[in-house]
Amino acid sequence: MNTRILVLILLVVFALSVSIVASLVLDIPIPQSLKELAVYYVTNTIRDTGSPEAVAAIVWDYRGLDTIYETLVLYLAIVGGLAIFRISVKNITKTPMGLTLFSKTSTKIISLLIATISTAITFHGHLTPGGGFPGGSALAVAAMLIIPVFSMYALLEKGITSTKLVALRGFALTAIGLVALLPVVKGLEIVTNQKFYPAQVLGIPISGSISLYNIFESIAVASGFIAVALYLSIPEELYKTGETSA
Repeated sequence: MNTRILVLILLVVFALSVSIVASLVLDIPIPQSLKELAVYYVTNTIRDTGSPEAVAAIVWDYRGLDTIYETLVLYLAIVGGLAIFRISVKNITKTPMGLTLFSKTSTKIISLLIATISTAITFHGHLTPGGGFPGGSALAVAAMLIIPVFSMYALLEKGITSTKLVALRGFALTAIGLVALLPVVKGLEIVTNQKFYPAQVLGIPISGSISLYNIFESIAVASGFIAVALYLSIPEELYKTGETSA
């Protein structure tokens, strides 16, 4: 057996053993009541944010400014990583690749289903568990299936390049920033929700700014992860031969 696999198995067994022994020895009592802060969220989330989903309300309303900074950090991390792997699209060999016709057909169907589920996760994130990050991550999975089945050039032929994806991510983050800053125009605090944004549009609950944040966050996450997937799919030979652009 490969040494790395053996070490990984031993680490997993060790971690599980420690967890089980700790739970038996320490005998940690199960909480019988909610903390005061949790009670506040459960009781007042709908009134304060217009969202029945407490997690979404906490992420994009109660601690919204913190979430925006986290999104910015992720953006800078992705841009920094892509800067290391810069390569010209014209240098990528246009050799037809991919798996069998059966694999390609099933991948098309699965990718469509993933995109549909991703949209549902994003647009219902203010009402049910989900939101922009899991929605965008799910959409990125579709691209990560397409790359090995059709080859990365299948995306490049459609004009889906890392440069455009990073630009799209920049647009989405700018939109998130604008949603957070617009309430300041009326003298309100940054990241203000219900005092500035409507709770409903045409009778459809949107929970104010929470829906907008989820949509733009989904775009930002999906574009960032897909850009990284494209760069990681570039054949190593292109770097070894020095066929990279500045």
